Amino acid sequence: MAQISQTTTNHNIPKSSVVRKRPSNVVRWVRLLLMSKTGTVGFIIVFTMFFVAIFAPILAPHDPAQINPANMLQPPMWLEGGSSEHVLGTDNLGRDILSRVIYGSQVSLLVGISAVVLAGFIGVFVGLIAGFYGGFIDNILMRLVDSFLAIPNILFALVILSVFGPSVITLIVVLGVTNWVNYARLVRGEVLSIKEREFVKAARSIGVKNNKIILRHLLPNVISTFIVISTLSVATTIILEASLSFLGLGIQPPTVSWGGILSDGRDYLATSWWLATFPGLAITVTVLGIIFLGDWLRDVLDPRSQGIRK
Repeated sequence: MAQISQTTTNHNIPKSSVVRKRPSNVVRWVRLLLMSKTGTVGFIIVFTMFFVAIFAPILAPHDPAQINPANMLQPPMWLEGGSSEHVLGTDNLGRDILSRVIYGSQVSLLVGISAVVLAGFIGVFVGLIAGFYGGFIDNILMRLVDSFLAIPNILFALVILSVFGPSVITLIVVLGVTNWVNYARLVRGEVLSIKEREFVKAARSIGVKNNKIILRHLLPNVISTFIVISTLSVATTIILEASLSFLGLGIQPPTVSWGGILSDGRDYLATSWWLATFPGLAITVTVLGIIFLGDWLRDVLDPRSQGIRK
């Protein structure tokens, strides 16, 4: 009778109270994001910048290349002499600063992300090969890495751009080629540890080919490292692109970039500070947002770093 009563009682219990539905990955990631203030702020900033870059033609109030001599060096709207037509003022050619900053986000994000993808592809490939095979191959590839580390990135980029000429494609290639070494070194270190684990040794013992071991067992285990490094590298690449554009070897007119706007305003810092201030703020806020988001990703993908548990 006790067994029948217990069975009846179990049947009366709703299934929802016995088996809890596991939250989806999207819900889980949103919860982890909301738990971190810096991560939330970083995500909002990065999302806003991407939104502005994608919808720049709609958000920009004016053509960023439109020259209007009648409105030269007009201050922002809240200063004396400013107008609501040009919220952030105009530059030395009468072009709207707000529109130019909005359009500049397109090039800066495009160059930053594309260069990091290229650098990551080269670095992860070199790191996987060097770490897995070791020996002579590892020595050759690591000496190549050391040779790249011996040359300052900005100097190498200046030489290449001076030879081949500045353009968006050239800039992406140069920044990608000069920044792959960090990926290679870190991925190699990860692979040296992972290849000694049991699942890799088991795959070797049953005759799995090396290329399959690299793609199926090693690559998935270094993806988290790649994501963290690449997120933080985007910020560095944006600053480097702005520096090259400021020196006149980056993005060339009429294409608008934040570094180019800074370069145009450097001769007017004493009298028309807004020419360089607003693109400088755009670079600063974007880089901080990417760094905040990268720190959060590091904490989530490596819970031991800050004590956060998945």
